Amino acid sequence: MNFVTKEPINKGWSSDKKYCVTDENGTRYLLRVSDIAQHDTKQSEFNMMKQVASFGVPMCQPIEFGTCEDGVYSIQSWIDGEDAEQVMSGYSDTEQYVYGLEAGRILRKIHSIPAPATQEDWEIRFNRKMDYKIKKYSECPIKYENGQAFLDYINENRHLLKNRPQVYQHGDYHIGNMMIGRGGKLYIIDFNRNDYGDPWEEFNRIVWCAQKAPLFASGMVNGYFDGDVPLEFWKLLALYISSNTLSSVYWAIPFGQNEVDTMLNQAKEVLSWYDNMRNPIPTWYFKGYYLQYADAVPFKLKSAFDFSFLSEYGTVFKVYDDQDSGNICFGTEKDGQHYFIKFAGAPTEQYNGDPADAIARLKATLPVYSELQHANLIELVEAKDIGGGFAMVFKWASGDCMGRMYPAAHRRFMQLPVDAKLKVFRDILSFFEYIASQNYVAIDFYDGSIMYDFESGKTTICDIDFFSKQPCSNDMGRMWGSSRFQSPEEFQLGAVIDEITNVYTVGATAFALFGEYNRTRDKWQLRDELFEVAAKAVSDDRTKRQQSIRQFIDEWRNY
Repeated sequence: MNFVTKEPINKGWSSDKKYCVTDENGTRYLLRVSDIAQHDTKQSEFNMMKQVASFGVPMCQPIEFGTCEDGVYSIQSWIDGEDAEQVMSGYSDTEQYVYGLEAGRILRKIHSIPAPATQEDWEIRFNRKMDYKIKKYSECPIKYENGQAFLDYINENRHLLKNRPQVYQHGDYHIGNMMIGRGGKLYIIDFNRNDYGDPWEEFNRIVWCAQKAPLFASGMVNGYFDGDVPLEFWKLLALYISSNTLSSVYWAIPFGQNEVDTMLNQAKEVLSWYDNMRNPIPTWYFKGYYLQYADAVPFKLKSAFDFSFLSEYGTVFKVYDDQDSGNICFGTEKDGQHYFIKFAGAPTEQYNGDPADAIARLKATLPVYSELQHANLIELVEAKDIGGGFAMVFKWASGDCMGRMYPAAHRRFMQLPVDAKLKVFRDILSFFEYIASQNYVAIDFYDGSIMYDFESGKTTICDIDFFSKQPCSNDMGRMWGSSRFQSPEEFQLGAVIDEITNVYTVGATAFALFGEYNRTRDKWQLRDELFEVAAKAVSDDRTKRQQSIRQFIDEWRNY
């Protein structure tokens, strides 16, 4: 193969030299180059990768192996995507868990390759390995706080190694060796530590997964065992993690104090998960969600529910299932039109109330969406009783949500240039002035109500379910909403809720947009005079705020 570009990849712990290479047709590949002394090892690794790939495991496909003047090389297909470790936190709880399920199922496929009959007995081999690690730890000048708990657990549970099966192992199976492709598919990378051993020992790196994304780690275990996880697995995993943790601190010393500190902190966290190795089931483990699918898109519920009525609105491409209101939302496409459907009546995972109450609350919002019509407000198409519940159907609004419950979208939103955020704020002020003119007051307006389309630059306001006609008073005590955006009167039973309350809301929104949610001058991104306008708006004393949205707008525009 002839390559026209060759870019080094400086990531990972492998001694291999790695490159992204491109041929004359513009196709990219992964090139790995190793010392010639590793020829036989790398030949075996390449051959085993071919066998794993034949099972349909999503991975870098092995294409060519050979020698060159720099040593031994392998050419593999290129995965266009992002490191799973870096982006997993940006996915919803359901998506993280489902990726974990997939990782577990993939690992089960990898483990379908048996070890050679000549492989040394696992009990003998791993006991020798643990003895070596114990010796190295005892000689190490750095010790874990309560590291004796690891030693005691190892010595009390060696019998668990007896008669364990052995299979082919990836060798370093964790979230740091996985990628999410551009199409959302999970891929496994870096087979350079492949080996044979107890299939359950392969989970010893799950510590890294649990630290980054415990739902992903839980899904990985549940996917591997198809939801039926034996207690013996947990006991053995605790043994393997104890052994692995012992070796981590002396391994880290040559790499400097930062790596040592990482391992010390990790050991402390492991001991907390296992109650100082007294409980074999770690605290991060979650038994899982009840999952249902609509057109191959997963979502979580408490129990099964018939969503076949969604076909009336086309194909589902997105589900929002993290609301605690009792609603679940779907993005659908039909005949080139996209819709956003808010439905109440299903047993949603995050809601602990009666679905009938959720239906009643959603129906009560219909007048709000029917009466309020603004260029930046999501547009209602229809609302009706359907599928044993109630649905409100809106035109789909493209964009990312500012809400902190969507970490990846939130980060992208907050990185907008100041001029773009100023436009968003002007749109919000226009909307608030409009609702005041219609004698409405905003309740439960927060960053999750704000969307921004990065292509068109349009701001969309959504989720105005609790907006109310005036006169309005606090009949709850702690009203619906995010405390970051709520005025003192929204915590006071019987207090008046009015336009002055909403002045506080827009002031809090200004600090979210331009002060990183802080109300201190050092975080403020705009002129000092505008800081004073926003600070006045969020005064605890209502009489010291601007007394209308129009007054706030006039003062803001003066600067």
